[in-house]
Amino acid sequence: MSCSALRDSRFAPIAARELPHLTCGVSLLREFEEARGWEDWEVGTHGLIIEFTDPRMRCRRSATFLPEVAGEQGWDRQQTIDSLIRKAGYDGRVDDALRRSLKVTRYQSSKAKISYHDYAAHGGSCRDEERAGGAADGAPSEAATVYA
Repeated sequence: MSCSALRDSRFAPIAARELPHLTCGVSLLREFEEARGWEDWEVGTHGLIIEFTDPRMRCRRSATFLPEVAGEQGWDRQQTIDSLIRKAGYDGRVDDALRRSLKVTRYQSSKAKISYHDYAAHGGSCRDEERAGGAADGAPSEAATVYA
């Protein structure tokens, strides 16, 4: 685990009593491709990376959302793009000209999840599988995939 994961000031430390309620999820990002425009993607299918030059500050800005974010928020394409622009730190007027200036990269993801209960059932550690490179049959196990 990296130090940043242990010292992220945005989140309070996890209390032991919270552990049984936790689920760990990992998204493997794949199939990156440049979109033909800011609308060339599907809500619920594609994650997005936007890049653009801030017209006022003359600096580069970028932001990303995983594929599930727009659907979870109930956003359409324009609301998602506008939210990404804000996430990138832009606080000026968002209009069609700015949207057309975006470089948009779309991608998909595969997601794996494991509950704390299942993690604990595996002995609370995947170190043996990590050393062996996978499960006993040589195939990566779900736990090894999630925690590798």
